Amino acid sequence: MRKIFLYLIIAGIIIFSIAMGYAIYIYPEVKKIENPRNSIEITVYDWNNKPYPFVLGSKNPGYVSWKNISPHIKWAVILSEDAKFYRHHGVDYEAIKQAFKKNLEMGKYVRGGSTITQQLAKNLFLSREKTIIRKLKELIIAYLLETTLSKTRILELYLNVAEFGPMIYGVNHACWFYFGKSSSDVTPLEASMLAALLPGPKIYDPYRNLEKVETKAKRILENMYKVGVINKQVYENQRSQNFIVNMERKISIKINSAETMPFSNHSSLVFMKKSSL
Repeated sequence: MRKIFLYLIIAGIIIFSIAMGYAIYIYPEVKKIENPRNSIEITVYDWNNKPYPFVLGSKNPGYVSWKNISPHIKWAVILSEDAKFYRHHGVDYEAIKQAFKKNLEMGKYVRGGSTITQQLAKNLFLSREKTIIRKLKELIIAYLLETTLSKTRILELYLNVAEFGPMIYGVNHACWFYFGKSSSDVTPLEASMLAALLPGPKIYDPYRNLEKVETKAKRILENMYKVGVINKQVYENQRSQNFIVNMERKISIKINSAETMPFSNHSSLVFMKKSSL
């Protein structure tokens, strides 16, 4: 028994040491994005898992600052993705517990339980693989993000890098693509629709599952009313509107084809060589 206890202590020390080493290694990269004037290059993927370089920050002309993102978008995303965003420190342990329970019941991975901070950590620094090691790295980075950046900065970065469709990265790109307007001008219903696409735009694809997106978006809209983000008059008005995605730009390819979705003229995607950063 004593040997087992000793082994557990040794294992704990080793894991802690490795975690501390990784935290020290990744911290300079986290610190870099604290400054709004800095830009970093990350990797994003199309729906065929082909990688592309993506510039996140002021050097991307499609990047939109906090003040130019509609409050409707901010609250719709928070209420949909991470209702405790302003109350936790990067990790929502209750959400993880519920996700684990749900996955166990279903016998497969159906819920992640990740916070917005964890999703940002994954989008910026990690691969898409679902492993324990990657999850541990995600938790470490989430902690560093929360202790280094403000909540405002975390949400701003997340909205500028989140995937809203096939090669539609960033809220500004999404707003122009779906609605033909900037991210400061969307209605509560449009904001709810964008939030409904997260974090799985393949599942909630308005061009293939519009009814599914509509149902989720109306539920998010209702939550916005319940917490006081919008008043009853606005809620009733928005709820009664026809749920129509702007289709002025016709999609000329199938979502799952080998080609990439064509970009709009207002695309927030910027592909740049590293030397230009």
